[in-house]
Amino acid sequence: MADQSDINDTIPTNLRLLLVLEELSNAGVPLTPTEVNQKLGLPKPTIHRLFATLESEGFLQREIDGRSYTPGRRLRNLSMGVLSSLRVRTARLSVLNALAEHIGETCNISVPDRDSMIYIDRVETKWPLRIQLPIGTSVPFYCTASGKMYLSMLKKAHLERYLASVNLQPRTDKTITDPALLLAEVQKTRDRGYSEDNEEFMEGMIAIAVPIMDVHGRLVSTLSFHAPTQRLSLQDAGAHLERLRAGAKDLAQLLV
Repeated sequence: MADQSDINDTIPTNLRLLLVLEELSNAGVPLTPTEVNQKLGLPKPTIHRLFATLESEGFLQREIDGRSYTPGRRLRNLSMGVLSSLRVRTARLSVLNALAEHIGETCNISVPDRDSMIYIDRVETKWPLRIQLPIGTSVPFYCTASGKMYLSMLKKAHLERYLASVNLQPRTDKTITDPALLLAEVQKTRDRGYSEDNEEFMEGMIAIAVPIMDVHGRLVSTLSFHAPTQRLSLQDAGAHLERLRAGAKDLAQLLV
């Protein structure tokens, strides 16, 4: 009987790149070519050549350890394009519209990029006083509800690496600029399962976010709403938390 390496060496050439991307996506954390090849069983020169091609074309990018890889900009753009396909987006907007109608404030879906969250969908409040953060807007992890929700899902080593390298530039006088305090806030977010922005990103704006999880229990995006403090306090915003979580669960069903 042929061993696993013999079998996997017969994988069609035009399928190998896709299988590498699939393994990285399933893992959800940086992987080395050797770790990916434990599943694929391709010849060592082949797996390294595939990674080199994907890196040079922008589908993968090397992590700072110089050995492992994460999705590059082209792969992230590809995934956002899939999430924004017409059929899925129609269903997604239906959930957002119902949520925005119930809460009365602007609701957003954001996905993590390399060092920020990007808004991929939103439904605006009907109130004339609103905060403009259009689709495609990129916002920092450390001072936004969606960003802190993402940070709370990181493994300890990746979170520590982020805190050691990020410039915690103050956006308002309430922005958390002490790494130790931000770590405590992220831990609090992890424990309670939702995150808050208490005028940390923009003066006069509060926000709450919850995770949208895939079938493997990993965060793929966040669902949030934001509001001006003249209309809604952060404390009162908490009354909408269960409805926000229900919306995230409905959106997660669209990923199945």
